[in-house]
Amino acid sequence: MCGLVGLVGGSNVAPEIYDALTVLQHRGQDAAGIVTFNGGKFSLRKGVGLVRDVFRQHHMQRLEGSIGMGHVRYPTAGSSGPALAQPFYVNSPYGIALAHNGNLTNAEQLSKEVFQDDLRHLNTDSDSEVLLNIFAHELQSLGKLCPEPDDIFKAVEAVYRRCKGGYSAIALLVNYGIVGFRDPHGIRPLVVGVREGASGKEYMLASESVALDQLGFTLINDVAPGEVVYIDMEGVLHRQLCAPEAVLQPCIFEHVYFARPDSLMDGVSVYKTRMRQGEALAKKILKERPDHDIDVVIPIPDTSRIAAQSMAYNLGVKFREGLMKNRYIGRTFIMPGQSQRKKSVRQKLNPVPLEFSGKNVMLVDDSIVRGTTCRQIIEMAREAGANKVYFASAAPPVRYPNVYGIDMPTAKELIAHNRTEDEICELIGADWLIFQNLDDLIKCSRDGNPKIERFDCAVFNGEYVTGDVDKSYLQRVESLRNDKAQDERRAAEGEADVVGLHNDV
Repeated sequence: MCGLVGLVGGSNVAPEIYDALTVLQHRGQDAAGIVTFNGGKFSLRKGVGLVRDVFRQHHMQRLEGSIGMGHVRYPTAGSSGPALAQPFYVNSPYGIALAHNGNLTNAEQLSKEVFQDDLRHLNTDSDSEVLLNIFAHELQSLGKLCPEPDDIFKAVEAVYRRCKGGYSAIALLVNYGIVGFRDPHGIRPLVVGVREGASGKEYMLASESVALDQLGFTLINDVAPGEVVYIDMEGVLHRQLCAPEAVLQPCIFEHVYFARPDSLMDGVSVYKTRMRQGEALAKKILKERPDHDIDVVIPIPDTSRIAAQSMAYNLGVKFREGLMKNRYIGRTFIMPGQSQRKKSVRQKLNPVPLEFSGKNVMLVDDSIVRGTTCRQIIEMAREAGANKVYFASAAPPVRYPNVYGIDMPTAKELIAHNRTEDEICELIGADWLIFQNLDDLIKCSRDGNPKIERFDCAVFNGEYVTGDVDKSYLQRVESLRNDKAQDERRAAEGEADVVGLHNDV
């Protein structure tokens, strides 16, 4: 999962792109980058770390131009390190920089095609670089010195024919403008907004609407599945659907965990969705245990807070902030490597003993993936004096790997895979465990936009909406991306990461 920003403005856009990236920092903490265009040249700064660490004042002063784009990276495909920070760049045709959110499920085959058929070189194992080179090749094959909007649309139409998976992307073309597009299933999000500037309308593309809010842009709407948005250098907006058989099937895990609650995604309020998740959980608790003995509901900060508040209200039980969060520790779910996740849980959270001592506590989290975090938090609750520790997940059991840009690729690393809910309860050490029903979760999201006929729920039901994911593919992904393989890769690349920590291009 990554965060994207593209901006066509009337003045220097780099400071605003920086601000937007800080708003989207929750979508990726591994690396960050900004590229701008001015006077026929790109200015690019990218590196490993948080936005605040990658960019200093002297970097921002060099990022000149009224058009630019930015990216925050969360490693999914490939490994971590400076070479994989985005945006990526190719000089032909025109000069193109591209940033990408998601995962190409046919990246391995595409890599061979890019080399053997398109005669293009790939410098990393990132599928984002694959996507950039395919887009560049399709543009170049049109043979236009000065591409028109229709040429841009034709190139992305060819990208859609070749690239499978869940993805959204923003590309900056030297002298021509910014292009944004979203996969034909709409799995990964992308929105477009507008504001009135001193010299006319200014446009912005972003992964979430909250980034538009931050900069005073008004949300126009979401980029539709299979749609291409092109904003030229004169600030004119061009849009066209380039995948005629596209059907909206967005990732429901955005509503559960990734997105900020103040975002609107495909017309759905993430905040209200999480409120409905808590209400649905409360109804399930009252149905299964009408005589429950829950004394207090405590959220595991931050993503589960809204669902926990709603649950407590509908149960008629006290809601308390019993776990204090260290704001300077990153999101444990998106940290690269299981050992780092284990280490960070107790660094991140500390219990308030008063809220636990002698009480039957219902802990609420957005989901249970590997089980590492909830197991340690349950231990902390008991150490703080809790009488009984119950646990509720606002999402169903995560039983299957994700292949569309979320870092839980191997089934063996998922605590719910091939286990019953009772077995999971025993493993995490809870006195009682309750999961959201999948039908209820879908209803919580669909109530926000009844026009969405289907969501990507693959991590819960194993149904991959792109139709190209089979057992052999999942086995191949597991061998490449399990925690052990990633830890070995990071150890091998450690020295190179230190040498090239913050690259300027």
